[in-house]
Amino acid sequence: MHTFSVIFLAALALAVSTKLWLGVRHLGHIQRHRDRVPAEFANEISLDAHHRAADYSCAKTRFSLVGVVFECAVLLVLTFGGGLQLLQDVTAGWFAPGVARGVALVVLLAAIMTLVDVPFGWYRTFGIEQRFGFNKMTPALFIVDTLKHAALAAAVGIPLVACILWVMEQSGSWWWLYAWLIWVAFNLFILAVYPTWIAPLFNKFLPLDDPQLKERIERLLEKCGFRARGLMVMDGSRRSSHGNAYFTGFGKTKRIVFFDTLLTRLGPGEIEAVLAHELGHFKLKHVIKRMVWIFAASLAFLWLLARLMGQSWFYGGLNVQSPSTAMALILFFIVVPQFIFLLQPVTSFYSRKHEFEADSYAAQHASVADLISALVKLYKDNAATLTPDPLHSAFYDSHPPATLRIARLQAIRP
Repeated sequence: MHTFSVIFLAALALAVSTKLWLGVRHLGHIQRHRDRVPAEFANEISLDAHHRAADYSCAKTRFSLVGVVFECAVLLVLTFGGGLQLLQDVTAGWFAPGVARGVALVVLLAAIMTLVDVPFGWYRTFGIEQRFGFNKMTPALFIVDTLKHAALAAAVGIPLVACILWVMEQSGSWWWLYAWLIWVAFNLFILAVYPTWIAPLFNKFLPLDDPQLKERIERLLEKCGFRARGLMVMDGSRRSSHGNAYFTGFGKTKRIVFFDTLLTRLGPGEIEAVLAHELGHFKLKHVIKRMVWIFAASLAFLWLLARLMGQSWFYGGLNVQSPSTAMALILFFIVVPQFIFLLQPVTSFYSRKHEFEADSYAAQHASVADLISALVKLYKDNAATLTPDPLHSAFYDSHPPATLRIARLQAIRP
């Protein structure tokens, strides 16, 4: 067995065992605290609602553990089981060596992985979400959404893959830098066109028609020095009863989007406070900082790929006998997540730090009491567990635990 085979299997075993251990810890922690609402929330959230949140979180966690095991099995089939080599042999019969064959390999693998994921998505939607009263999607809409996502991925993904593969094969030793520039340009382009071209393919967006709420929001935007092209309401209730609000686009395409479900559950002051939090992310340049980190990491990864793709052990260690540019790209995206999983708490910590900062910004421009009230309602309505396992949360949660977040806000509260 190749040395790299052993190293990869060790990394995979460590990542998978850690995920399973964290999931089991999370389940145990939630169950131990299932019968008592945390004191900070006892006046706002009933024991029945707490039970529902605990059961919902446990159902999602159990399902995610099945996904971890299944993903590991698929990975082993693709590599040591010879799956990737088989796909390489199939596409070799379709095209001569070059970009077309590489694109065919990537598309074939993506199609198989999409088909494999459909049953998981179906159960997630019509099993877990349906059972806990969140799903509003019909089977027909699920199928239409799946086909739309596949068509969109093909429309934007195939040209991007072809371009990247051509650069990798034709641009010499500095291909990784040119590929990175293309990747950055592509992401910025998607951010710019998403609000007006992509999002409307899946949802309807209508201007906010509540004049009093609109006026209140516009005053907040003016006070924060923020300009947006529109205040939009999205028909989120068409698919789910979960509520949310977000910003999208940049420059002249910036929009503020509210789920219709959010507007029906929160009062005007609470909506203003939630929006102030989201504004904090923009005013404190969290979005730009995250983009910079992502782009910097992608540059480092592409540089590393450039070093690996010429090494025979990189292919042989993963049971691939026919090296190619496309295969190097695929193997790299299979291998890297297993080696960097243990770094995930770093990114989660960075994200939670931004959430605390955005809360502080919101406290300066809106009512802290309204923000606390809004968060409690969102925790309750979305059945978010109030008692996550701390270590599981440190790995996976981009937002701080509810008790810690509320405690910090109450410390700010006058």
